Amino acid sequence: MPFRYRLESILKVRIRKKEAQLIVVQKAQQAVFEAEENIRQNEAEIQQTIQNKKTADFKMMEYYDNYLHHLWDKAEVLEQERQRLQAILEEEQRKLVQCEQEVKVVEKHKEKQKEAYLEEEKKLELKQFSEIGVQRFFIHSKESQEEQEFLNQNTEQEF
Repeated sequence: MPFRYRLESILKVRIRKKEAQLIVVQKAQQAVFEAEENIRQNEAEIQQTIQNKKTADFKMMEYYDNYLHHLWDKAEVLEQERQRLQAILEEEQRKLVQCEQEVKVVEKHKEKQKEAYLEEEKKLELKQFSEIGVQRFFIHSKESQEEQEFLNQNTEQEF
């Protein structure tokens, strides 16, 4: 009879849960990546504005200053958003690690159950071989006993 693990359905549920959590982590990583990309774009825009301010007409300086203040405020908001998304990512990664541990526990249990099953199968097989060996021994000893009796009868008839 082949090995059947009685907790296979639980293992499958935990694997599906781990895979779903992995997708959540990937989405959180993507959100952090996008937030970092927005920060880089904002930094590039700040640098471009500073370069343009150097060559601009002095009448436009106030507009450039206001725009730079706006970009710096936007940079602070973007950094706060990135930190929030990073915290979410870390929490989701923690959940993923927990899911992986839960799967490993059940897989370890399955391995131990399979080893116990195989050990039991070996014991049964050895028992069968032992019984076959005992039967052969008795058959062989009976045959040799019959041969001895036959030989004894033949030797008695000769005398």
